[in-house]
Amino acid sequence: MRVVVTGAAGFIGSNIVKGLNQRGIDDIIAVDDLTQGDKFRNLADLRIADYVDLDLFYDLFAEGFFGKVEAVFHEGACSDTMEADGKYMMDNNYTLSCGLFKACQERGSRLLYASSAATYGGSQTFRESPQFEHPLNVYGYSKLLFDQRMRRECGEDFKRVKRQVAGFRYFNVYGPREQHKGRMASVAFHQFHQFRAEGKVKLFGEYGGYGPGEQKRDFVFVNDVVAVNLWFLDHPEQSGIFNLGTGRAQPFNDVAVAVVNALRSGTGTAPSDAGSAARQGLIEYVPFPDALRGKYQSFTQADLTVLRAAGCDHVFADVQSGVASYMASLA
Repeated sequence: MRVVVTGAAGFIGSNIVKGLNQRGIDDIIAVDDLTQGDKFRNLADLRIADYVDLDLFYDLFAEGFFGKVEAVFHEGACSDTMEADGKYMMDNNYTLSCGLFKACQERGSRLLYASSAATYGGSQTFRESPQFEHPLNVYGYSKLLFDQRMRRECGEDFKRVKRQVAGFRYFNVYGPREQHKGRMASVAFHQFHQFRAEGKVKLFGEYGGYGPGEQKRDFVFVNDVVAVNLWFLDHPEQSGIFNLGTGRAQPFNDVAVAVVNALRSGTGTAPSDAGSAARQGLIEYVPFPDALRGKYQSFTQADLTVLRAAGCDHVFADVQSGVASYMASLA
């Protein structure tokens, strides 16, 4: 089986390559932009058939240069939610994706692509339906516009496509191979380094009606994201747009406590809860930044009804177990 992974040197893309390798699949065309050269580390321990720069790939794929490709995992995108250049964002996240969809349909390749929970923006309901889609930034809009395009091209029930098209609205993903993401890396990643450097982790204080560190997100371990992607690879009859989160919102305090307890394990210190960690100075609450006001989701929680209806019954890790596993890989 030959597959393509765009964004293959990125966070989720490289983990998908790893998951494919674990299945014995290594006929993989890895597509990315290695201008940020240290991203090569995400591919160095993986098996691929070829690497193609993204500036070359899309035209070559449309021309059939790579022969029969069973599926394209389209993870490549500008994922910086603070990026203000709308033209750059739309070129990367919308226009390229539209061309790739057309080429996949013409070439008989399945398309499994990354959408985002940012499509919901300020909504309090996270269900795959237009009335709940209110993006707060151009990143969220770029992802929503491609989802809308797929609804038009494929039909609301996604029955008009020749080959599988599945979009995944990723919630807050964390886990190994995100070290290159800078400010866009997960809160768990940043807290690991904060604790190592300062002996404490930092969280936003009160905002949006939530107390310090009590803003809630649906935090999903990257291994679970890979498992769901591969479930759809195994089920080519399932198309549509699907939330990919745990279905369980947890406060940022839970992440901080999981990080602190994981990094203090083995020292003979009893595990802390958020209150005791704050009193001990292990958690510090900082003022909410003005730059994020009105652009920040204080609550997200994936509605998994559509995913479960498709037959995917994957069991997701909670923050406590997922973050502990992640910390062990970083230590």
